[in-house]
Amino acid sequence: MLYQVSVKTGQKRESVEVIPPSENSPESSPKIIVKTTKHPVKNEANQAVIKALSKHFHTGKTNIRILKGETSKIKLIEIL
Repeated sequence: MLYQVSVKTGQKRESVEVIPPSENSPESSPKIIVKTTKHPVKNEANQAVIKALSKHFHTGKTNIRILKGETSKIKLIEIL
């Protein structure tokens, strides 16, 4: 399944917040906000996002791929 993920780096706590799609929205997938304590240096924030999502969805890290937005705060992520 594809998810639009918004990443907030340098936060005090790590968390994952899932926002369900609204009834009037044409988008069918929920949006996710991931807060991480890591900073976007040497791919650390992306790895922290993958780790947080794998814990939240109870799946392995290898089942999560960043399809778009490797260097952006808004990412398109696929979770198998």
